[in-house]
Amino acid sequence: MCWDQWYPEAARIAALGGPLILFYPTAIGWHPAEKEQYGVAQHEAWKTIQRAHAIANGVYVAAVNRVGFEGPPERGLEFWGASFVADPFGQVIAEASHDTEEILVAECDPARAEDVRRNWPFLRDRRIDAYSPILNRFLD
Repeated sequence: MCWDQWYPEAARIAALGGPLILFYPTAIGWHPAEKEQYGVAQHEAWKTIQRAHAIANGVYVAAVNRVGFEGPPERGLEFWGASFVADPFGQVIAEASHDTEEILVAECDPARAEDVRRNWPFLRDRRIDAYSPILNRFLD
């Protein structure tokens, strides 16, 4: 699901199956030539989309990423680590560092998910009759 973690429709489909937590195993990082210019923005975009999945679907999201460097120094990939867990309101409740292999433990309270889903009923209030265009790659 590494690439699917960027697609809101994939998170929605998974959430409709009823889980209280979505796990996104990831292998994502910086190319050495891009890190200085784009590194912070790229990492923040990844973190933001995962938090958005949690909010839009009323679920916990565990975004798991590796650390370390792979490949030749000039064109390899520095994995940015920073695995985290976001609650159903998108708040980060546990986060690992960028450069150390770690194990995160986070309490995921099912009552918290139910409370958020009740107060922000995004799954209930979907307009499924209006979503058929998403089945097309492009709209004419």
